[in-house]
Amino acid sequence: MRQGFPVARRGMVIGLLGGSFDPAHEGHVSITREALKRMGLDRVWWLVTPGNPLKPRPPAPLAQRLAHARALMRHPRVEITDLEARLGTHLTADTLARLRALYPGVTFVWLMGADNLVQLHRWARWRRIMAQVPVGVLARPGSGLRARLSVAAQVFRGNRLRRGENLAAARPPAWVFVNVPMNDASSSEIRARGGWRRGGG
Repeated sequence: MRQGFPVARRGMVIGLLGGSFDPAHEGHVSITREALKRMGLDRVWWLVTPGNPLKPRPPAPLAQRLAHARALMRHPRVEITDLEARLGTHLTADTLARLRALYPGVTFVWLMGADNLVQLHRWARWRRIMAQVPVGVLARPGSGLRARLSVAAQVFRGNRLRRGENLAAARPPAWVFVNVPMNDASSSEIRARGGWRRGGG
């Protein structure tokens, strides 16, 4: 495996939690721990993205966001990565395709908060994302009903599973909505309160 890339063996199940993490917060930590407990995952990799095409303002420098995430999320089965920067990918569909090629025999599960399911249909090639890997959706404050009624949830309503522990074994498209204890932390609210000082630009 290339230097700087996480190690994964054939047969492992890796959850992928992507985002700008600008900044990472306890909500990210909470859904990561719940996903590990409820979805049969061996590891979770955070994919701290270089940027988010759906957000008008660029995030804090990648090195700053990675350092903060690593200080916050301390768990032996969680790895904080800059894989998208290393791969040169900007879209989730492309990142998934590259990771599946780089890690043959590894099962990847895409993780997202319910707030992201609400807007998934705005992501580039979002149907391709659903077709490549199982998707685990974790409840977030104020997004449960909107997530269940979202465009993506309706399009793939026949592919929804009822139990998270069966997710990794399911053939995509397959997704599950998991109710978990919720943490109302929000990156945008932390920035608005001045609790996150962007360094380097």
